[in-house]
Amino acid sequence: MNMPPIVSPQEWDAARETLMVKEKELTRARDALAAARRRMPRMAVEKDYRFEGPDGPVRLLDLFEGRRQLIVYRFFFEPGVDGWPEHGCGGCSFLADQVAHLAHLNARDTTLAFASRAPQPEIERWKARMGWAMPWYTITDDFDADFGVDEWHGTNAFYRDGERIFRTYFVNSRGDEAMGTTWSYLDLTALGRQEQWEDSPEGYPQTAPYEWWNLHDEYGE
Repeated sequence: MNMPPIVSPQEWDAARETLMVKEKELTRARDALAAARRRMPRMAVEKDYRFEGPDGPVRLLDLFEGRRQLIVYRFFFEPGVDGWPEHGCGGCSFLADQVAHLAHLNARDTTLAFASRAPQPEIERWKARMGWAMPWYTITDDFDADFGVDEWHGTNAFYRDGERIFRTYFVNSRGDEAMGTTWSYLDLTALGRQEQWEDSPEGYPQTAPYEWWNLHDEYGE
C-alpha cells in the first residue's frame, strides 16, 4: 500500500485544518441542498394506493400513522429476487441495518415505512430474524411502478394535509447510501429537521435544536 507520509503533530494539525475548510464547505452545501428540497413543488397523489399490513388491508393514508410526513423505502424482498424466500436483497438489507431508532423521526411528526411485494408472513419472519422494527407493508397495486421503484430500490417522501397526500421528494441509486440516520431522513422531507437555524419558508414549524432531542424511550412523557 502506498500510504501517506508520517509527519509531526504540528504538520498533522495543519493538514487537518486545511481539509476542514473543504469539510465545512460540504456541510454548508448539504444544508443548502436540504433547504432547496424544502422549496420543491409538491405533486398531488391522486390514486388511492392499497397495501397489505400485519393487520390486513391499509391505504397509503394509513401508512402515515396519523403523522404529517411519511418516508417509504422500497425494499426488494419477493419472488424473483436473489435469496428469496430465505432473505431479501443484500443492499436493501444493508440499508435496513443502518436505520436509527424510529422514535426520533416520530418526534418530528414523521413516519418511516418499508414496502415490498413479499407476503406479510414472509416479511414478519424476515423482520424477526434481523431484529428490525420498522413498519413494513406489502405492495398490492401500481405503487412501485408509479413512484419509480418497480425495478430498483428507492426512497419516496410524502406530506399529508388532512386526507390529501403529496409526493415531495424521491432519491434512489447511490443517493440511498447515506440513508439511515434521523438527520438524513429529515433532510429529505418537506419540513426538514424543523429547527430554528434552518433556512425554511416562512411559517414552517421550527423549534430550538437540542431541546426536542430525547432518549428514545422518553418521548411523550
